[in-house]
Amino acid sequence: MRADGYAQRPARLPGAVVWTKTPAGPGASGPVLPDGCMDLLWSEGRLLVAGPDTRAFDPAGPPAHWAGVRFFPGTAPGYLGVPAHELRDRRVDLSELWPAAAVRRLRERIEAAPSAAAALEEAVLDRAAEAGPPDPLLGALVAALDAGRPVGVSADALGLGARRLHRRALAAFGYGPKTLARVLRLQRALRLARAGVPYAECAARAGFADQAHLARDVKELAGRPLGVLLGGAR
Repeated sequence: MRADGYAQRPARLPGAVVWTKTPAGPGASGPVLPDGCMDLLWSEGRLLVAGPDTRAFDPAGPPAHWAGVRFFPGTAPGYLGVPAHELRDRRVDLSELWPAAAVRRLRERIEAAPSAAAALEEAVLDRAAEAGPPDPLLGALVAALDAGRPVGVSADALGLGARRLHRRALAAFGYGPKTLARVLRLQRALRLARAGVPYAECAARAGFADQAHLARDVKELAGRPLGVLLGGAR
């Protein structure tokens, strides 16, 4: 567990992550950064869905216990039954998306379980069994963009035209493929920077034109300079 109370492990659902966060005192939580993912959340008796972010989300309110399942990019809409673009930059009560009876059963299931995170994971596995496997084409798109391939090259390799790709990306990721590519590139740079790689080298290896380009993207997507960000971001 990190100093801010955050811990995670791989989920039994391929590509997903199960995580928990315990109160760690005022100011301990950093911003939640865009990562291409959506989350199913449980906190203090509430079930919520965190939509895909295009900017940093700064948690408000007093410290609280959280549990969540973070889905692999592009897969959550198939499990949750809602297009990603409808939840872009939003946190929504699950009761707005699912029938009241289904939400009530899930809440009771979590409250009766010894671990909220484990109960969420079981519920997600049940939904995944009903929904079937995710679209492999979307997974291939994520892999291509995360490897730094240009959007046009990736679309051609997958046999998708620009309009079709954009339409499918909106439903799966909440935004177009160019935004997804920026978000994934930001995450690549942050992983390198957290590993101690110098900023200029981070920029080059992650696919930015130069360090100034990295700085601009970090400021726009994360809302603060890179040096400040590394002090407390998830």
